[in-house]
Amino acid sequence: MVRPAARPHTPGVIHPALPDFFAIAMVFVLAGAVKGVLGLGLPTVAIGLLGLFMPVAPAAALLTVPSLVTNVWQAAAGPQFAALSRRLWGMLLGTLAGVAVVAVFFSGAATAWGRQLLGVCLLVYGGIGLAGWRPRPLPGRLQGPIGVAAGFASGVLTGFSGVFVLPAVPYLQSLSLDKRGLSQAMGLCFTTSTVALAAALAWQGHLDLRASTGSLVMVAPALAGMWLGQALRDAMSEAAFRRTLFAGLALLGGWMLAR
Repeated sequence: MVRPAARPHTPGVIHPALPDFFAIAMVFVLAGAVKGVLGLGLPTVAIGLLGLFMPVAPAAALLTVPSLVTNVWQAAAGPQFAALSRRLWGMLLGTLAGVAVVAVFFSGAATAWGRQLLGVCLLVYGGIGLAGWRPRPLPGRLQGPIGVAAGFASGVLTGFSGVFVLPAVPYLQSLSLDKRGLSQAMGLCFTTSTVALAAALAWQGHLDLRASTGSLVMVAPALAGMWLGQALRDAMSEAAFRRTLFAGLALLGGWMLAR
């Protein structure tokens, strides 16, 4: 008796990797929305949630392109790009120098303590901000030198922790910018720090461009979330935005400490 030939295996309609893909895409939508509202937080939120699906290294690779693209969009989205670039150029150069110092002299240093330190600072700063404290406006003659120092210190902390927030954000708040100007200024700083970090990783031989190719796919979800977050931010009053910013900083700090 001749048996009928076995039928070739036909895969199901839903690819086995599809649920994970959609889950990861939703992580980037959520992280992009947080960044759209606060102007920051995409790497912290994304890495924290992606840890549910994958190790840290591939999660960081997925973040490379979405982080850069959303930072560039944040920096360019607004009418104050040229004015802010002229006003903050010293701070941006200080950021580059700070990241470079860590890359050259502390390339083998552990980053765990840097993340813990940044988490404590964010938690404290967010708490005192919610309590009503605000940085005093700086005199014009001091904005340049203090900006360079703040940029350098932020660059050093970024080199150790991978996150650019302090003391850059308090300095930017001391410039009395409105919510759109503050968000655009943070975008300029984040773009600079992202490029500096990428250059440092490439110089150290840690940047795997092949591994980060998949991050191109996650640009669209991140941008979609950021658009939603920006729409929510634009609907807020200045006071509500400040409260949301400080609450977000405190939550991000607590998240970093709990990880």
